[in-house]
Amino acid sequence: MKKRIGSFWTEKIRQWTNRRVHRQVKDRLFRFLLEKDRGTLLQLYNALNETNYTDVSQLQVVTIESVVYMVMKNDLAFVITGVLNLYEHQSTYNPNMPVRFLIYLAQEYQKVIEQAKESLYGTRQITLPTPKCIVFYNGDKEVPEEQILRLSDAFENKEHEADVELKVRMLNINYGYNTELMNKCRVLKEYVEFVEVTKTCAASSSNVKTALNQAIDYCIENDILAKFLREHRGEVLGMLLEEFDIKKYEKSVKEEGRLEGQERINCLYQRLKADGRTEDILRAIDDEEYQKRLLLEYDL
Repeated sequence: MKKRIGSFWTEKIRQWTNRRVHRQVKDRLFRFLLEKDRGTLLQLYNALNETNYTDVSQLQVVTIESVVYMVMKNDLAFVITGVLNLYEHQSTYNPNMPVRFLIYLAQEYQKVIEQAKESLYGTRQITLPTPKCIVFYNGDKEVPEEQILRLSDAFENKEHEADVELKVRMLNINYGYNTELMNKCRVLKEYVEFVEVTKTCAASSSNVKTALNQAIDYCIENDILAKFLREHRGEVLGMLLEEFDIKKYEKSVKEEGRLEGQERINCLYQRLKADGRTEDILRAIDDEEYQKRLLLEYDL
């Protein structure tokens, strides 16, 4: 398996600037980039499917903005030549993607059925676009260049053969992976480079906004999504800052929860010690479930 070539960008950016910043690019930047240019979206489709379509009018975007019963949005969805392409970008590994795609697909097919001339309860077959589900992954967890996630992996009873299956193709787009695909789609390659530059800059800075601006400046000066970043600098910077704030908040909440939990455990041990229950203290240290029972017993 190829390793991320972080040292390359580390050295390149060190030569350009000594100041760095902390944060990853928000997932929706991927969607924002491709939505702004249908030609790029078509190029990505060609690269993935070894086709050579050139007419962007053949491409019909049908991205789901909201899904009933669930607070989630589909990143990108489009139909071309009878194929429904569902694209998702993930910066964290998520084995539940097949379930999410199943929900997206059901919503898309519901729209097709509503627009069909034939009745779903009639005798004539309603034709549906063939689904292709792809995840573009650039998180920190080590994963292969390509792997297939299956809906059946989530099924509880493995002894029975499932009557339903959904496969998701997950592509690792971290820097240094799937280079053949990158070479076929220049914008995807530059997006990956942009993310890697941003991650390489993710060290420490007293002024996050200034550091992010310097990362964007570096990419513009080195022809990495240069035109896109010049035209949409404000939006991109806003997404980066928002992601930074969200992750910082999540980290603080987790830290607060950890400290609060430790306080409860310390209180439990003090109560047990006061009650002369030394053996329970020793058991609770090695047995998390027993510790939980004691916390409930003492209403902690």
